[in-house]
Amino acid sequence: MGAEPIRVVVTGAAGQIAYSLLYSIAKGDVFGKDQPIVLVLLDIPPMLPVLDGVVMELQDCALPLLREVIPTDKVEVGFKDLDAAILVGSMPRKEGMERKDLLKANVAIFKAQGAALDKYARKTVKVLVVGNPANTNCLIASKSAPSIPKENFSCLTRLDHNRAASQYPDVHHAKVTVQGSEMAAYDAVKDDAWIKGDFISTVQLRGAAVIKARKLSSAMSAAKAICDHMRDIWFGTKEGEFISMGVYAGGNSYGIPEDLIYSFPIQLKDKNWKVVDGLPINDFSRAKMDATAAELVEERDTAMAFLSQ
Repeated sequence: MGAEPIRVVVTGAAGQIAYSLLYSIAKGDVFGKDQPIVLVLLDIPPMLPVLDGVVMELQDCALPLLREVIPTDKVEVGFKDLDAAILVGSMPRKEGMERKDLLKANVAIFKAQGAALDKYARKTVKVLVVGNPANTNCLIASKSAPSIPKENFSCLTRLDHNRAASQYPDVHHAKVTVQGSEMAAYDAVKDDAWIKGDFISTVQLRGAAVIKARKLSSAMSAAKAICDHMRDIWFGTKEGEFISMGVYAGGNSYGIPEDLIYSFPIQLKDKNWKVVDGLPINDFSRAKMDATAAELVEERDTAMAFLSQ
């Protein structure tokens, strides 16, 4: 008797990130090589014809683990009995759009999706928010799903982790191999000005650089980061290693305000995460972390005002 299929939803399923993501999930790269999957594809009504094409392609891949593909525009279908939810779809910023208008549109989306998770999904569901602004969208979804533990919600910061080695690319905690021996990346580079200047800005502006070159945003690398993030939730991190994940900041030891989704160094075991405490933080890193927290507090407060309307 094989394993029971798990139900996984991907929202924004007709979009280009999902197009790079769905094959990896259906093939077994994320939830395991012997884990059958029911894949639910949720998108807005105008995208349903596109979803039909995606379904045909998934069928034509003839993947043995893929038991069923369900395209839908209804949350009550999309979020029913879920084991995992990957929320890729969000309102993208359009030209001339104010940040608060973008936030308002996304609060409406993630409030509705959080409420649907609360009503229809399993209470053990693991929810990954990808759609930007991911930290705040994740917080809104979590607050809108009070019966699902806050710890089950996370947001994607793995793309920047993969781009550099961390969300704020922190060479102080990365190791590299030089001529056969392991050493701290910071000591290997020996160029403080480059690290504080070009290196960080390259990682921060990488998404914009991809858009400039491709005329489309990062999709393949975003899909890979999503796979890495969910696989680590399912199977755990390697002993002694940590990854970047946006999680609920309550009770953290790094002085980050409590009621935020914030990217921390994380270890995972048995589908539960814990923040890696006690990493030394220099003044430069501290300033970057505090600036990020201040931005997220402002964004949260604006979003919470919309949520209560």
